[in-house]
Amino acid sequence: MIKSMTGYGRARETRNGRDISIEVRSVNNRYLDCAVKMPRLYIFAEDALKQRVQRSVARGKVDVFVSVDAAAAGVTRVAVNRELAAEYAKALNELAELCGPTAYKVTPEVLARFPDVLSVTKADEDLETITADLCAVLDQALEAFSAMRAVEGQRLAEDIGSRLSAIEGFTGEVEARSPETVAEYRQKLTARMQEVLQSASVDQQRILTEAAIYADKVAVDEETVRLRSHTAQLRTMLGAEEPIGRKMDFLIQEVNREANTIGSKCGDVAIAQVVVNLKAEVEKIREQVQNVE
Repeated sequence: MIKSMTGYGRARETRNGRDISIEVRSVNNRYLDCAVKMPRLYIFAEDALKQRVQRSVARGKVDVFVSVDAAAAGVTRVAVNRELAAEYAKALNELAELCGPTAYKVTPEVLARFPDVLSVTKADEDLETITADLCAVLDQALEAFSAMRAVEGQRLAEDIGSRLSAIEGFTGEVEARSPETVAEYRQKLTARMQEVLQSASVDQQRILTEAAIYADKVAVDEETVRLRSHTAQLRTMLGAEEPIGRKMDFLIQEVNREANTIGSKCGDVAIAQVVVNLKAEVEKIREQVQNVE
């Protein structure tokens, strides 16, 4: 079943101490345009995330938003320089003795304020593991994203299918009306010649020749056959599993071209009105196809 290019998906999971949240959203675009927005600390995983998206999405402007809270991941280490702290404590005690008998106690809070007593270092991280964790959460977001696009695609398919039925109905009206226009032309031509010649008898061979020329000029059999072929192909595409938005866009242009040809060939008012209605449905399908992946 076809999918829409518009969709949204979100996933959140804690993996290896990291709270990972990923959102995927997309809008229409002629080609695939994927942008990943994530903390610079994890920029090394950007290409892997993009490749994951490319395997799931054929076209559309896709934005991926990544948020990572690594507070519980143990990625930082705080170390105490015991020797230096002891020297600071010794010096403070000596200063306290110089100040007299006033009681004084060296506290950890006081020592922590001195330079280099505490040092913060970043622990080595396994980049492959982090990348795998990010991709795993992205897969969940893409699953929700794909499900939403499938639901929207089902609605598009239903709407396009109903409009294809309308086009097929209008095509049938053209096919039924076209022979009548030739017969009416023949009757009008006979009446006109009788009026001009002031005679009840006219050259029937001339009438037949003129009618044949007119019939050939306004014949739309080829156009209606192609119309039915195009609509049948479009209907088949609605059940395709692979992305077919571009093919549908091309075919709907062909349908519009056949409708224009029928309109230019037929001077009949009734057929002209049918063509107007047919082209209105074609335009609505064309707009919907712009949303199909």
